[in-house]
Amino acid sequence: MKFPPFLTVALFAPLAACGGGVVPQTGYTPPPAGPPASAFMKQGPLMGSDAGALTRMFGQPRLDIRETTVRKLQFGNGRCVLDAYLYAPARGKEPVVTHVDARSPAGADVDPLSCASALQAK
Repeated sequence: MKFPPFLTVALFAPLAACGGGVVPQTGYTPPPAGPPASAFMKQGPLMGSDAGALTRMFGQPRLDIRETTVRKLQFGNGRCVLDAYLYAPARGKEPVVTHVDARSPAGADVDPLSCASALQAK
C-alpha cells in the first residue's frame, strides 16, 4: 500500500519531535559508598553469626543463595522457615547475619527467636 507524500509526513512528523531534546550523558559518576553492612545490624539472637555457626545450630540449609553482596541461607522444618541474610562487614571479611526473617509454613510472620528454637529442637 502506497501513501501520498503529505500523509506520510503527517504520520511521521510527531515521531520526529520525540528525540530532539535528548542530550546523551557524557560520563557516569557512581554514587558515594554508603556505610558498611555492619552499620545496619540490629541486635538479635543470630545477628553477627557466620554461615558455619548457623549450620552448626540448624544443620544444612534448605537453600544457599549467593549473590554479589549477599548470601541467603534458609532453614526450615514443619514448624517454621527462617531466612538469614549475610553481608560482609568489611571488604575481605567473613559475611555475617545482618537480617533475619521467619515465617510459618503457611507464610505468616513468626518471631525469629522462637523459630530458631523450633529449628534447634528438630
